[in-house]
Amino acid sequence: MKSGVIAGAALDVFEHEPLVHPELLKLDNVVLTPHTASATIETRSKMATMAAENLIAGLAGQRPPNLVNTEVWGKQRT
Repeated sequence: MKSGVIAGAALDVFEHEPLVHPELLKLDNVVLTPHTASATIETRSKMATMAAENLIAGLAGQRPPNLVNTEVWGKQRT
């Protein structure tokens, strides 16, 4: 972004939150927002529902519907 290879960016996630790299603060082609993109009632409700559905499936011995680490599913559990 500094060299112009990337024209611009809008960022709401940072490497060492809540700190923002000082160089990003100097750039005119960058828009920075707090990490709040999911802070709506609708989104948070859906997140809670998804978490509950994953928990219920896991406790029932079923594959959680939103399993991220698929490579660990099915490995022997201790």
